[in-house]
Amino acid sequence: MSSTGTKLAAANTVGPKPRLRALLVEDNALDAELVLRALRKDSFEVSAVIVQDEDGFTEALRTHSPEVVLADYNLPNWKGMEALNVLRRQNLDVPMILVSGALGDVTAVECIRQGATDYVLKDGLARLPEVIRRALQEKYERSLRHQAERDLAKKVDELARSNADLEQFAYVASHDLQEPLRMVAAYTQLLSERYRGKLDENADKFIGYASEGALRMQVLIQDLLAFSRVGRANGTYSTVDCNAVLEEVRKTLGATIQEGGAVITYANLPGVWADRTQMAQLFQNLIGNAIKFRGEQAPVISIQAEKKERHWHFSVADNGIGIAPEFAENIFVVFQRLHARTEYPGNGIGLAICKKIIERNGGKIWVESQAGTGSTFKFTIPLDSSDEKDGKP
Repeated sequence: MSSTGTKLAAANTVGPKPRLRALLVEDNALDAELVLRALRKDSFEVSAVIVQDEDGFTEALRTHSPEVVLADYNLPNWKGMEALNVLRRQNLDVPMILVSGALGDVTAVECIRQGATDYVLKDGLARLPEVIRRALQEKYERSLRHQAERDLAKKVDELARSNADLEQFAYVASHDLQEPLRMVAAYTQLLSERYRGKLDENADKFIGYASEGALRMQVLIQDLLAFSRVGRANGTYSTVDCNAVLEEVRKTLGATIQEGGAVITYANLPGVWADRTQMAQLFQNLIGNAIKFRGEQAPVISIQAEKKERHWHFSVADNGIGIAPEFAENIFVVFQRLHARTEYPGNGIGLAICKKIIERNGGKIWVESQAGTGSTFKFTIPLDSSDEKDGKP
């Protein structure tokens, strides 16, 4: 028998049978015939190649493209399990089933652990067709899963590219629009100052609309530019003392805090691995919103943090007007507003910036609230490696 193998074809019987390309690693012609007979019997229309060594096996893989490998455990010049190494070197996903005269349970388990699909004893060949069908079904399901994973990875890459393109577009558009918009705002303001009262009443109204619209568009463009910069900036990461950051935010919002009579409490906040500027922007947006959307009482804002597993869990709680649960996700969408501009100023971009900052740091942000009962914004930030090492509370 040559090392390149001998082809055997099963004869057709009554009724259609599924076709099967099999590669047998076997040195006994009688045993090979018994295996093929078990497959032919009401099971498969088999096209098989029989080999005895690695050279023949490698050649048969190239010329026969088998759907299944049936290997004897011990051959004079080769071991059936070594066929697995050849399959792996060629990156082939072909089920390999051991068909052996004697194979102890310990050996069988070890073979399966190393990568064999299953095993069948030669005195139990009646179960071989079912073992093959199961192996082929598992391979089919595996191929579907791998294809789904490849499709998902492709979609993720496409989405990442799309998001990067959108961020680039938003940055360029908002940056390049500032100068012409500044000219529009300046000249409409000049028209308003120079010709107010000199034209008819409608003219004054129209000039006012144009001036107001230009100024609002300027604020909108600046907000969009701020949002796009969060995604573009590499940031300078270090251990950021949140207590010190909040002191800076209190100074920045000093006039707003004083005007609203807000009381802000926090203590013993941790240091986090983040960009200091973005952390300040995060707290400034959350505190600013808590003051803006206040109720009849003066704003009371409490900021706390605790360590849970591998993250710091922060909470920013207020006693403001609250948010209905059905809007708990929408508020983090860019330009999403729940109130008219006449009620509360702004473009609805602050919380979108907060979400982007937190997600860039590997955390998540959400809100727990009921309308009229205040809001608690919660977010997580992964522990600094030094926190885990030192076991800081």
